[in-house]
Amino acid sequence: MSTPPPSSPTAPRLATPADLKELVNLVREFCEADRHEFDEGRVRSALIPLLESDRHGLVWLVGRPAEGYAVVTWGYSLESGGADALLDEIYLRERGSGHGSELLRHILRDLEARGLKRIFLETERHNEAVRRFYARHGFEEESSIWMSRGF
Repeated sequence: MSTPPPSSPTAPRLATPADLKELVNLVREFCEADRHEFDEGRVRSALIPLLESDRHGLVWLVGRPAEGYAVVTWGYSLESGGADALLDEIYLRERGSGHGSELLRHILRDLEARGLKRIFLETERHNEAVRRFYARHGFEEESSIWMSRGF
């Protein structure tokens, strides 16, 4: 399946500040589907810098009106050999349409063109279907365990 031309209604496009309201609604749907807490204020304040510039990362949308989104943030590590990225979230309302694969291929091409060395992502332990999706796109499970701490 080839990537549609930019004028296609399903072609991935970078989100802008004008997309904030639509994005917040999509993030709410994602959180409900993946059993995450949703805090609208936290989501808005995290999205705004991503929509205003690419300093922290990028947000892509699929469809007009948007039917899905992906958030990629920047990192840097010795293990990666330099700049890397985190696929923080990806969500499509309609699974099985091919739009998720199209979006992910678009992101991978874009990140490679930007010179990034590696992309990481995290999945929920219970979500085997999404791990199969990522495996089809060349991602491999690692033995490391993510840990976090809030401030």
